[in-house]
Amino acid sequence: MTTDLLPQLKSIPELKEVPDDQLQWLIENSSCNTYQEGEFLFKKGDSMDNMHIILSGGFVIKLEQNNQFRTMGSFEPKTITGTLPYSRASTAGGYAEAKGASQVVSLSKSYFKTMIHEHEELTTALVHIMSSRIRQFTKLQQQNDKMMALGKLSAGLAHELNNPSAAVVRSARTLQKHLSFLPENFKDVIKIKASDEEVDCVNNILFSRVKEGIKDISLIEKTECEDAIAEWLEEKGVEDGYEIAENFVDFGFTEDDFKTIEGCLRPVDLLPVIGWLNQVLTTEKLVNEIQDASQRINDLVMSVKGYTHMDQAPEKKPANIHIGINNTLTMLNHKLKKNNIAIEKNFDPNLPEPALFISEMNQVWTNLIDNAIDAMKDSESRTLTIATRKDGSFVNIDIKDTGKGIPDDIMGQIFDPFFTTKPVGEGTGLGLDVVQQIINQHNGSIKVDSKPGETIFKVCLPIN
Repeated sequence: MTTDLLPQLKSIPELKEVPDDQLQWLIENSSCNTYQEGEFLFKKGDSMDNMHIILSGGFVIKLEQNNQFRTMGSFEPKTITGTLPYSRASTAGGYAEAKGASQVVSLSKSYFKTMIHEHEELTTALVHIMSSRIRQFTKLQQQNDKMMALGKLSAGLAHELNNPSAAVVRSARTLQKHLSFLPENFKDVIKIKASDEEVDCVNNILFSRVKEGIKDISLIEKTECEDAIAEWLEEKGVEDGYEIAENFVDFGFTEDDFKTIEGCLRPVDLLPVIGWLNQVLTTEKLVNEIQDASQRINDLVMSVKGYTHMDQAPEKKPANIHIGINNTLTMLNHKLKKNNIAIEKNFDPNLPEPALFISEMNQVWTNLIDNAIDAMKDSESRTLTIATRKDGSFVNIDIKDTGKGIPDDIMGQIFDPFFTTKPVGEGTGLGLDVVQQIINQHNGSIKVDSKPGETIFKVCLPIN
C-alpha cells in the first residue's frame, strides 16, 4: 500500500479528524482490491472477517427472500462497511455485488485489538460509524416490520370486506331486476276489489311475518313447509309455485295463512294478491341483505378506526382493554378463519380501565395474537384463549395458544431485538421487542410460560 491513499481516506467525512499517522497505519496494514462488475464483495453466509472502505465504484446490496433477490440499497464511494470494532456480526446476511469497477481497501479484524489499544481516534470514528449503522438498520427493520404487519392486516381486511361488498352489489342488481317486473304485475294489482276489512286481513298476516323477520329453521323442516305451500299454490293455479314457496317459508308463512287469505278475498283476486305478497317479501329480503352487508362493512370500518385511534391525540387515557382486543381480533379474523382457530374469551365484565396509549397497546395485542396464530399452524388442537382479570392495583391479560411451545434454549432470547424463529421474509424479530418496549412505557410487565401444547403470554398493567 502507498501513501497515495491517504488523501482519499481523509476525504471520507467520518475519517477527516483522524490523525494522519493512524490513517497511515490503516493503509499499511490493509489490502487494496479491485472488483469488476458482477463480482461480490461478500455473499450471504460469508464470514465477516474484514472492514471495507469503498474508494470508487460501488456495490448493490441484495437480500434473498423466497428464492428471489430483493435490492435493499447500495454502498457508494466513501462508505465504510463490513465488520467494525466491537461488532458482533459474524456472517453476512446478504450480497454485495459490484456495479462497475470498484476499488476497496480492506482491513482484517485481526488488527482490531492493536487498533483499539494504540489508535484511539481511529477506533472512536469507526465505533461511531457502527452506532449509526445500528440505528439506521434498526429503523429500517422497524419500518419493514410495520409494513409487514400492515400488509397482513390489509390482506385480511380486503378479504373480510370482499364478501359483504359483493353481497351488496349482488343484492342491488337483483333488486333492480326484481323491481323492473313491477309495472306488469301492477296491472293485476289495481284490478283488485277489496274492502278495508279484506285489506286489513292480508296486511295483518303480511306485516306480522315481515316484522318477525326471516326464520332460522332446519333444512328438513324448511323442505316440508315448502312442499306443503308449493302444492297448495299450484292447486290454486299459481305458476312457479315451487320457486316462490321458498320465499314465503323464509318469512314463516304457513299453509293456514294462505287459507286465511283465501277466505278474505274474491276468488279472482287470490292470484294477484299472492303475486303482490311475493313481490313485497322479495323486496324485503333483498333490502335486508343489503342492510346486513352494509352493516358488516360499517362494523369493519369502525373496528379499523378504533384499532388505529386515528382521530384522537396520542396521549394516555382510560381505555376499555376488551374493545382493543376485539378490534384486533376483527383485524385478524381472516387469518383466524383460515387456520381454523377457535376463540375463547374469559373477560372480566368489571375490569377497570387503565390509562393507555391506545394505538400502541393495539400493536401489543396484534403482535401477541398474530404470533399465537402462527404458533398453532401445525397443531391438531387450535384454540386461542384470552382472559382478563383485576389483581389488586393491576389488570392482567393472558393470551394462551395451543401451539408447539417455545423451546427452553431460546426462551431467554425471544424479547431480544432481531431474534426470530420465522423464515426470512416472514418476520424481522422486532415484534416482541416492540411489545416489551410499549409495555415498559406503561410501567407494566410481560412474562411467558410455555410447554408443548400451551404457551401463555402474561401482560400486567397498572390501573393508575
